[in-house]
Amino acid sequence: SPTASFLDTQTYLESCQRYDMEVGRDFINTPPVKTVRFGDTVVNTLAKLKQGDTSDYEMIKHQLSDPDIKDAQIINWLQEFRTCVTQLGKDHEQLIYVVLRLPWLGRTQAVVDEYLAFLSNLVSAQTVHLRPCLKMVFPTVCPFQMYVDLPRIFEHCHQALQMIARYVPSTSRFLMPILTENFPFVQKSPRTLECYVHNLLRITVYVPALRKDVLELIVSKMLALDVSAPRSEIEEVESSGEQDQGGKAHDDFLFDMDEDEDSAVTSPTGLHSSAMLHPVAERLDTLMGVLLAFVKDMCHVNGSLDTEKAKALYRDLVGVFDRLVLPTHASCHVQYYMFYLCSFRLGLAEAFLDHLWKLLQNPSQPPITRQASASYMGSFLARAKFLPVATVKACLDLLVSWLHLYIDSQDSGLKAFCDVSLHGPFYAACQAVFYTLIFRHKAILEGSMKAGLDYLQRLNLERIVMCRLNPLKVCLPAVTNMFAAITRKYQLVFCYTIMERNNRCVLPVVRSSVGGDSLSTNTNPLDTFFPFDPYLLKRSRKLFESIYQVWEEPSDCALDVRSKDVRKVNILASSVPEVWTSLSSQMDQSQCDPYTPLHSHRWTSLSVTRTHPCTVTDGPVSVGTVQTTYLDNL
Repeated sequence: SPTASFLDTQTYLESCQRYDMEVGRDFINTPPVKTVRFGDTVVNTLAKLKQGDTSDYEMIKHQLSDPDIKDAQIINWLQEFRTCVTQLGKDHEQLIYVVLRLPWLGRTQAVVDEYLAFLSNLVSAQTVHLRPCLKMVFPTVCPFQMYVDLPRIFEHCHQALQMIARYVPSTSRFLMPILTENFPFVQKSPRTLECYVHNLLRITVYVPALRKDVLELIVSKMLALDVSAPRSEIEEVESSGEQDQGGKAHDDFLFDMDEDEDSAVTSPTGLHSSAMLHPVAERLDTLMGVLLAFVKDMCHVNGSLDTEKAKALYRDLVGVFDRLVLPTHASCHVQYYMFYLCSFRLGLAEAFLDHLWKLLQNPSQPPITRQASASYMGSFLARAKFLPVATVKACLDLLVSWLHLYIDSQDSGLKAFCDVSLHGPFYAACQAVFYTLIFRHKAILEGSMKAGLDYLQRLNLERIVMCRLNPLKVCLPAVTNMFAAITRKYQLVFCYTIMERNNRCVLPVVRSSVGGDSLSTNTNPLDTFFPFDPYLLKRSRKLFESIYQVWEEPSDCALDVRSKDVRKVNILASSVPEVWTSLSSQMDQSQCDPYTPLHSHRWTSLSVTRTHPCTVTDGPVSVGTVQTTYLDNL
């Protein structure tokens, strides 16, 4: 099965040397098999070719290209070529190409062993043929429809690649372009993509130098699928329930005429009953399952977390995150590989938050990168169920302290007015704080209401809300309304006066100057999305049920809200659809989140000492002593 444990690859790594010795002994002790053939021997044919006689040379190529060639003939030819492999230089590229194309997969074990022995001799003696060898071996992983015993076929392909990599240290430099070139089109069937991606990841087990590049290749292809399947589109197709997987559902999407014949094959990762109706989402669900299985297998040994392996994989994946995922707007699911990895150990989660924080506060980073980092930080703090309250408070201290310093540096200057283009990172950080408090205020207040309220009051949220930069005007209405209701409930901040003033300043646009339909007001000037909104892919979603914080409607926070302050707000597709429908609906509807936790993990709380700086502007913030364990101290 393509979804077998990636650690199974290591079972034959230790036996390679013994295998080579056994093949060598068999070659010496076994006489050539008698078969019918035409022309002279390979050695004599190569000698004749030097003298200009090409008749036997062409006859050999013709016999090797016979589609009905027998196993005994293949073995005989390969043994003969092994005796003169040192003579097969660059001048014999055509002959080598024909030999490498011999149908060795799906044959008897004797044919496979002889072919692998020939490969080892060829790449050892003639490294000029390394690229053709790699091209001939790896593409056989993709067109698997012709084979029945796929695990055996894949095993032989990886055995050949591993043998080449062991004899030629520079294999990784030549192999990566071939892997990229042969990646199937993203609209191929889920089965084709699953097999290819699984085998790519399996290569990284015995060629670890390729892991970062392979992960980057896979994530880039998955992002292409992710952004082409918006959340609203997936929800619409899945909720309809009227289209079946093999019928009209596929006719509504572009490029589905490229589906392979094997699209009807049941994937080994799940049953048809759990398949996504949306075809692009179904492909993405399959690939996410493979990637997450790889992440788990690489970090665990015999069911226990291997800290060093987890740290090494984290460094590779966070590098891919910075290059590909973070700059991609409105991806819905691919970024969850970081969420899943961080759930293995609290130190990994804190290292990820620290990484995002450094990007946010770094003024040399592009504003769009800083805003995206703030969105990821806020969404991760809100949704990561495995984060203890101490870690959430530590991150809130960092964010709020930086916001106060930013206000100190800007509130009295010439740019102290509401402008997203000037203060984008500031508004994104404000929204991250508001969003985190919406989800985590109950946890902060649990245990000791007095201590929790004292902590929230020390954050001095009123100064942030009432500053001249006016963050309530820029943040999403869904977030500001819920934040206003919660803070009013606990008498932390009274936001409604500012919200009323902001509403009066936004004049409705009836028509454009050139005519046409009415225009709506932009309610998302930050172009914000929350990266860890609910996960929609059915099969791989099961991995997050116990570690994901679902939205719990805080109906008690709206008991004191006056009716004139209750307004419906339209939630954009990129915002949090389940956070806020309307304040008026909080009193009479319960939350129907599609994800119910199966169990809760226990995490060790960390003691946090907080101090607030007062001398830094928009540069890096040094916030006292945070007694947390980051990646280097795992």
